[in-house]
Amino acid sequence: MNLGVFGATGQVGSVMRSILLERKFPFDNVRFFASARSAGTQIIFGSREVVVEDIAQADFSGIDIALFSAGAGVSRQYAPKVADAGAIVIDNSSAWRMDNEVPLVVAGVNDRHLSSIPKGIVSNPNCTTMVALMAIKPLHDVARLRRVVASTYQAVSGAGVAGVDELILQTERLVGSANKLAFGSTPVDNVKASKFVEPIAFSVVPYAGNLVDDETDEEKKFRDESRKILDLADLLVSCTCVRVPVVTGHSLSLNLEFEIDISVEEAKQILAKAPGVCLDPIPTPLKAVGTDLSFVGRIRKDDSVANGLALFVSGDNLRKGAALNAIQIAELLR
Repeated sequence: MNLGVFGATGQVGSVMRSILLERKFPFDNVRFFASARSAGTQIIFGSREVVVEDIAQADFSGIDIALFSAGAGVSRQYAPKVADAGAIVIDNSSAWRMDNEVPLVVAGVNDRHLSSIPKGIVSNPNCTTMVALMAIKPLHDVARLRRVVASTYQAVSGAGVAGVDELILQTERLVGSANKLAFGSTPVDNVKASKFVEPIAFSVVPYAGNLVDDETDEEKKFRDESRKILDLADLLVSCTCVRVPVVTGHSLSLNLEFEIDISVEEAKQILAKAPGVCLDPIPTPLKAVGTDLSFVGRIRKDDSVANGLALFVSGDNLRKGAALNAIQIAELLR
């Protein structure tokens, strides 16, 4: 087993390296790839010292499984080349998710879609979709999902290191103004938004992603990816994606409508047995950080629709939402 990690020096790539060692993923050789800027860097990986290769200059022959987390542009350019060289590519970007010939897989949810990989590429869903579907799919299997209304609470790390840096910088500038905030004064002149459309510290921004028509691409991803993963082309989905001042951990408030009535107690019993799920009375992103689970709680009836349930989900967007799922797919394929 020869393994390649593309984008190995980035935020998700670093988490991938850690998880590969944690889970003792079986490989004989490993290669790390990044841009020319990082090429030549030496990385300690377990008992090995691996030199980072320039993706633009590398020979990809001999790689069996390639884990990609280098951005959509890099994936569009290089994933087919790596696949043509003989590897199965598992891509974490948005580049291939809606390609009809590329399976979009949440490990433990729709593993059967791995039975056909015509382009040699498998795609990871968006991190928010992934966290939610760990809780939704077991309920769907029993009661058949008809409609989802989702409001997300997305961590700044979902926008990369720059998003985390912006939250920290704005918080430092505003912390001395906390009393003013408490008494109704808004010292926004002290902060500038760069990565996000509005200041994120001490606030929430109901606009995650980039505008596409009258919704953001994050909202579009949640709807389209949920339909593809669940094989429900007509699934009704309404989603509002919100960025919150949390470093790591995405959360969602979900209102679900089913074809068959499902009680709160039955839902809890189903979720208690579901792999990758942890029932928790009050799930929070802080509890989820560093874990491989979707924390699910606040389960209650939604009487505004027939056969409705409301619940809240939190998960680590850098682990199950990205790096872990890619490695779980690799484990299923090896």
